[in-house]
Amino acid sequence: MHYETITYEVSDNICVVTLNRPDVMNALDTQMRAEITQAVRQGGKEARVVVLTGAGGRAFCSGQDLGDGANAANLDLERVLRDEYEPMLKAIYDCPVPTISAVNGTAAGAGANLALAADVVIATQSAVFIQAFTRIGLIPDAGGSYYLPRQMGMAKAMGAALFADKISARQADDWGMIYEAVADDGFEAHWRKRAAHLANGPTAAYNALKQAIRASFDNTLDEQLALEARLQGKCGQTRDFKEGVVAFLEKRPANYEGR
Repeated sequence: MHYETITYEVSDNICVVTLNRPDVMNALDTQMRAEITQAVRQGGKEARVVVLTGAGGRAFCSGQDLGDGANAANLDLERVLRDEYEPMLKAIYDCPVPTISAVNGTAAGAGANLALAADVVIATQSAVFIQAFTRIGLIPDAGGSYYLPRQMGMAKAMGAALFADKISARQADDWGMIYEAVADDGFEAHWRKRAAHLANGPTAAYNALKQAIRASFDNTLDEQLALEARLQGKCGQTRDFKEGVVAFLEKRPANYEGR
């Protein structure tokens, strides 16, 4: 597929989807949302890890492209969220392989919550996250009301949403909002190393792991133990498990195939 608002690259089992509208800080328009949706689905089939990042260095994603004020005020936001954002966010959530957001600049509004939709968020120390919605009379959307309290707790989530403060990557790291904040120098090399680790890992186990951790919020202990047993039983039938055991006994690195 030919992409115009993003770039798509697959190499060494790593798919990198780069938001590529740097002139508007990688703001999300209709075409970009559709292209991200397609690219993540494609990457989930062609690679063993999918990375989302932004072009230009200033921003990961500045959120919804509001265009001029007149058009923005007349947006049917319910339709846009239902028909355009929801498929994109579900494509990331349902991706069968691990997903990483490599946040290399400002992540604001829907752009912040796009980042948080990934399994792992790695940010430069200079990056900031802004739940900017109340600044224009809106509530957090693009999954923000779901992800924020789960990742940073009710108190921090409520404050971040109400005040729309800038949250530095270091704060986000300290609060559990993201996985890690790392130095700007060497950032790409760092997230590529992280991606390579996952791309060479036991892919089926990663998929089961995501299912188990997500289900834990709604399950009782008995339900969670039963789910663990069922998923672990499936993992135990994979070639990767057998390879992992043999590699452990032979004291060598495992050569996982992702099946």
